[in-house]
Formats: sequence, C-alpha cells, structure tokens
Amino acid sequence: AFLLLIFFLVSTTIPQDKGIARMLPQECPPGQPCSEKMNERNMLMISANAVGDLYVNKELMEMKDLHETIIKFIDNNGDKTCDYCNGDKDIAASDNPNLAAILIDVQAAAPYRHFISIQDEITKSYEVLRTKYAKEILNKNPDELTAVELKQVKEAYPFRISEAAVD
Repeated sequence: AFLLLIFFLVSTTIPQDKGIARMLPQECPPGQPCSEKMNERNMLMISANAVGDLYVNKELMEMKDLHETIIKFIDNNGDKTCDYCNGDKDIAASDNPNLAAILIDVQAAAPYRHFISIQDEITKSYEVLRTKYAKEILNKNPDELTAVELKQVKEAYPFRISEAAVD
C-alpha cells in the first residue's frame, strides 16, 4: 500500500490555475514623474456594489449594455486625432484610444461573477475594436497578422485598465 501511495504521489500532476491574463504596467523609472494627470473624460469608471449593481460613471447600467458602452467610449475620438476611429466624436467622452482608460472598482462583498463579467466585457470590447482595425486598416484577419502588425494593432487600441484597491 505504501508503494502504491508513493507511485500516485510521483506520477500525479497538480494543475496550475492560470488566472486572468493581464499585462501589468511598467515600473516607473527612478527620477521620472510617473503620476500623469488624466482628463476625467478619458476615464470610464465601472463599479459594482455588494449586491452586484453595475454602475458606469456613477449611472446604473445593465451588464448587457456594458460591451457597447465600452466600445463607444474607447473609439469615441473626441479630439478628432484618430483617423481610424469610428466614434461619435463626443467632446464629453474619451479623446482617443491612446488616452482612454477604464477604471474598475468592485466592492469586496460583490459577487465574484460580476467582477469576471466586467473583465470579460472589457476584453471582448477590445477584441472587437482590434479585429476591426486589423480588417479595415491592415486588410487581414487577426490570425494572419505578423508580430509587427500585431504590435501595431495593440498600439492602436492599448489595453489601459486600472483596478481600485478592494476595501
């Protein structure tokens, strides 16, 4: 029985949880000012309270509407400097995709599935915008992109997310 136990211990692999893949921001170089002041219109604030209510810029919203709201916010082109953007050019919303940032604040007591749903909607929104850019600007499907082209797509729609500290 002991040899059987040893066999199972040696031959069994323990799966590693992957978690949510996110690129962490680069560390601030010493002596450099790294706390840039952002214009409020370039920030989309998404929050969820303990009962799971979703708020976007302090307005109650259904989860089903979040995807379209994120796309409109990122692709807005409020400063009209983005020649590939198709947004409404609303001066009260984000200037362009390079300045647009999404802030997530989910209360610790909120249902975990809401946090994951918010992350999923953000990821899907960026995927839609990046796919559209690849097809319209580079005339390629995302799976046909070279490493240089993929970098270009990611620079056109940079993934800028900030998560608030859990209270």
